[in-house]
Amino acid sequence: MRNDGVLRIYTDGGCAGNQNDENLGGWGAILEYARPGDSAPASKELYGKEANTTNNRMEMTALLEAFRAIKKGDQDIQVFSDSSYLMDCFRKKWYVNWQKNGWKNAQKKPVENQDLWKELLPFLDQHEIEFFRVKGHVNLDSENTNIMKLYEKFCEWNGGGFSLDEFRYIIEKNNRADELANKGIDELR
Repeated sequence: MRNDGVLRIYTDGGCAGNQNDENLGGWGAILEYARPGDSAPASKELYGKEANTTNNRMEMTALLEAFRAIKKGDQDIQVFSDSSYLMDCFRKKWYVNWQKNGWKNAQKKPVENQDLWKELLPFLDQHEIEFFRVKGHVNLDSENTNIMKLYEKFCEWNGGGFSLDEFRYIIEKNNRADELANKGIDELR
């Protein structure tokens, strides 16, 4: 799917045994950029792994590693993730109050994953970034999947600026990011 001049990032993270002391984490990210005149967008896939982590940390790491892979500043970026934790922080600007309150949340407790948030936030000043939430783990090939219902939910979350074909493409890329995260987990087994 072409989106000339915009860098699209699709991310996912996962953690097998998330609530256990010992677990396996993985993350995946896809960076995709279409230059005017190119026949297809350029794409780069990244993935990694970490033992004894959390699902949220892997979601955040996927985005952080994608941002680190960007070679130029001042990019127009669209980020797609199924992590409501990650997307809500940026879209609802939770981080503004966290910083103002000395990295304490609304319950006056220390913000979790501060180390990663502090690494992610500077990228907001380096680029124009839009954040879009997607439903994860959608099987587009299943006859039980109600694509129109999922598309309507996607538009409810993100506005109506995407066609049904773009939505399908975004879901395919998000599913691929999930596969990459699982590849990281599998390498730890």
